[in-house]
Amino acid sequence: MEFTEWIRGRTDEQLRALVSARPELITPVPAHLEGLASRAGSPSAIARVLDRLDRFTLAVVETLAVQDGPMPRQRLRELVAAALAGDEADSGARDAESGARGADSGARDAESGARGADSGARDAEPALSAALDRLFELALVYGPDDALDLGPGVRKVLEDPAGLGPRAVDAFRHHAPEQLDEMADEVAPGTEGSGKERLAAVLAEPAALIGSVSPEARGALDQLAWGPPTGRVPNARREVSVASARSPIEELLARGLLAATGEESVTLPREVGLYLRGGRVHRGLLALPPPLEGTARDRKLADRTAAGQAFAFVRSVEELCERWSVEPPGVLRTGGLGVRDLKRTTSELDLPEWAAALVIEVAHAAGLIAAGGGVDGEWLPTSGYDLWRVRATADRWVTLALTWLQMDRVPGLVGDRDERDRPLNALHTDLRRSSAPGVRAATLGVLAAAPGLAPTRDSVLERLAWEQPRRRGPLREQLTEFALREAEQVGVTGLGALSGHGRALLEGGEPAEVLAPLLPEPVDHVLLQADLTAVAPGPLTSELNRWMTLTADVESKGGATVYRFSESSIRRALDAGHGGEELVAMLSRHSATPVPQALSYLVTDVARRHGRIRVGTASAYIRCDDPALLDQITADRRSAALRLRRLAPTVIASRSSRAALVDSLRAMGYAPVAESLDGDVIISQLDSRRTEGLAPARAVASPNGLDPEVATAAVRALRAGDAAHLARREPVDAPGGQVPRGPATATISALQEAIKQGVRVWIGYLDSQGNATSRILEPARMEGGYLTAYDETRAAVHRFALHRITGVAGL
Repeated sequence: MEFTEWIRGRTDEQLRALVSARPELITPVPAHLEGLASRAGSPSAIARVLDRLDRFTLAVVETLAVQDGPMPRQRLRELVAAALAGDEADSGARDAESGARGADSGARDAESGARGADSGARDAEPALSAALDRLFELALVYGPDDALDLGPGVRKVLEDPAGLGPRAVDAFRHHAPEQLDEMADEVAPGTEGSGKERLAAVLAEPAALIGSVSPEARGALDQLAWGPPTGRVPNARREVSVASARSPIEELLARGLLAATGEESVTLPREVGLYLRGGRVHRGLLALPPPLEGTARDRKLADRTAAGQAFAFVRSVEELCERWSVEPPGVLRTGGLGVRDLKRTTSELDLPEWAAALVIEVAHAAGLIAAGGGVDGEWLPTSGYDLWRVRATADRWVTLALTWLQMDRVPGLVGDRDERDRPLNALHTDLRRSSAPGVRAATLGVLAAAPGLAPTRDSVLERLAWEQPRRRGPLREQLTEFALREAEQVGVTGLGALSGHGRALLEGGEPAEVLAPLLPEPVDHVLLQADLTAVAPGPLTSELNRWMTLTADVESKGGATVYRFSESSIRRALDAGHGGEELVAMLSRHSATPVPQALSYLVTDVARRHGRIRVGTASAYIRCDDPALLDQITADRRSAALRLRRLAPTVIASRSSRAALVDSLRAMGYAPVAESLDGDVIISQLDSRRTEGLAPARAVASPNGLDPEVATAAVRALRAGDAAHLARREPVDAPGGQVPRGPATATISALQEAIKQGVRVWIGYLDSQGNATSRILEPARMEGGYLTAYDETRAAVHRFALHRITGVAGL
């Protein structure tokens, strides 16, 4: 049966399953089913779908691939059963070779081996049926049970399937015909045909050749039997005969049991490898994924722990944005964040460096921070941060967690070095890895398979190696370790086990509803103490947290956060526009204890001195209504570097800039404020610096990878296009009379209904010259402002711009 005809014979439901599982086949939608079959056989499409297969399903494909043509299902079942019973077969083979047991013992071993084979056959049937159903759905296998075959192109994409080398005719294709003739004359004397054909024929049954080599040569073959089938040998293309062979390798080369593929490389022909494996294709094959090992966790405790981590992560992102709005770090010339700025942020957030890098990267990927602020550039919060900050904590976490799950950046690489030995900085473009989202999803999928279990790292890696055997390597293992560590920090897992809200996030549920009841209730008060500290007995509300961060410095974190008030922190709040009385009233309103006298005096004293000195632009000047205070400044030795000059009893000029003058006076213990050219006080809005930046758009897909309506429309378009392709219908005449006209909304509604019903419609359409034409269409799908349909008046599938359709009428 031809593959295209098999595709054409699939039901609409089966085609929908195919395009849903392999959405790349309809991007864009082919014109007909023949085009779909051709695209399904392309190397890129095959490699992509093979990467999604688990170890057992891939082994079924490899078993079919080692055959040159179709294989009966019964034979496939036998090979799979032999692989599932591989341990018993290996044990039996070892016992047979030892020859140390008696006849009765050998009979018992044979009977045990038969029972193992029967057991393997029973285990193979359900697993094989499930695997074949999956492969039929993916169009990797087709045909009836008595002639199962791989789809076109699959054998070419699979390199060394099951660790077996190329067939003999391919392995010796680079050898000279004369050399092959001489080799065939020695190993197959008296046979007819070309040297390559004679050699391939004798290698199809290599028992005699293998039995004629030395034990050392047989050992070399055994090392290559289960793969990889290639090896390195000096002077592999040497001319050697059976009589002149002096080493084990020369024995194998002379008999064609090894084929030279290069000057220093050899390979084991597939026929020889299959014989050495005793007719099996795989060994140690598992029909089910390996069980996960780890520590059992109480699910409620894990959920509460994960909720606490989620709350802490949201607050860390919020604190990062608040701090960077006051003191934004610069953007490096090569892009990214400097090492010193990262260390400073790590200290401010009181997190390990890798966790601080995670907070920064997630905030950037979520569109909460971006580069801006001038020519050199600074990392600043975006306007989107203000919208994110006012939302509920659970909703804010969902935004961050989805961003982490779907972003292609790898924060765990921060601090490593690239191939040029350059450091990888946070926020640098070199941190992108396209495989990162898939690894995170696969890792969480493993955790989801074991509710209430915190699996070990090795157990997760072993499970992923079974689920996606073609996607392996050091980077993938590293990304898996990063995913496990970051999932705990973000709050998706708790104590190593997947949380309830993490599961809802992974399965497309409502994680905010699951998380909200578990979050700690924010408090709106602090406990003021006589030593100028304030204790927050729990997580503060967002507004109170921002106000406390502005007015006091964080001294310690933990179950309760300790803030310390100082002259500089009070002055920071005054610089932001708050008055002294306002600060005392705010403290009284949000304190569960009376405001200590020492704190009240501190606020009053700093507020009294704040702003008595005014600094403007001369380059800069100092203005004060108290001449004695200006006398004190000019007499201070520390003011010599400011190069001050008394212009009047209440005015001093300076050659320093206004900003430098303000900073210097503050360092000397004064409390100046800056003023504008009009004499107005310049208030420093320390939390108002923003830059433009939008959160990246995310494509939300259904769990099967493609929206069901899109799959249905694509299949309808394929059927319509295929019918036109087969029928080669002639164009029909357009209806006479006035072309349909109507409102745009009614037109779109009529087309949507026609797509659902699968009926033809008559439309009016403006061509490129603006002329109105009549068309008879079979609509298939509508997206992106275009309608895809079969045009009966043109006998072809076309895309129609919706804004050019003047109206729709029924037929």
